[in-house]
Amino acid sequence: MTETTPTGSKARLYDAFAASGKALASGKRLELLDLLAQGERTVDALAKASGLNLTTASAHLQTLKQAGFVTTRREGVRIHYRLAGDDVAQLFALLRKVAETHQATVPPARDAYLGEGGAEELDREELRARVAAGDVVVLDVRPAEEYRAGHIPGALSLPVDELTGRIDELPEDVEIVVYCRGEYCVLAYDAVRLLTDRGRRAIRLNDGMLEWRLADLPVEAGEAV
Repeated sequence: MTETTPTGSKARLYDAFAASGKALASGKRLELLDLLAQGERTVDALAKASGLNLTTASAHLQTLKQAGFVTTRREGVRIHYRLAGDDVAQLFALLRKVAETHQATVPPARDAYLGEGGAEELDREELRARVAAGDVVVLDVRPAEEYRAGHIPGALSLPVDELTGRIDELPEDVEIVVYCRGEYCVLAYDAVRLLTDRGRRAIRLNDGMLEWRLADLPVEAGEAV
């Protein structure tokens, strides 16, 4: 049985779908979505965090906005960007997993970026059980503004670039569970290696804040107590 849609209407529909795919066809735009999954940010902050100049970052953000993936609000002269919804974060997370499963270049690129595998890790349910038992310290090694935007309840904030100078703030007799932005975030890997080299017992949550939010688990916001 043939379709009886008006001439060109099906093509227009699929072209509309394709526009979303085109907006995602940039590694830097995906990186910006990764950053925005952690919380709202200004253009300046996004440019700095992604290593882009302001003009290039703004152009990428406009492409994402035109596709409906991000929204904005103005505060004085500053423009703040945020994800348009949790479904955008879900799409981003699914895209990464599908790519890792079906795109042969992803696993070696992942390993080259994150470093050698094999380190001990645990999943979200194991972490929640151990937190309830009171036998671990949960350490958030993302930048402080990401921690303030939302973190695992009870987690300590210690950005990875401050860890060497502040490691003595962490207890020595308790295992430390480290997390950062998500499954492909290098910050937690770097932190576990640093802590282990300094004689601390440290393991990594096997994903991060993105997946924690998408699982609809409790999230706290605000400064560290």
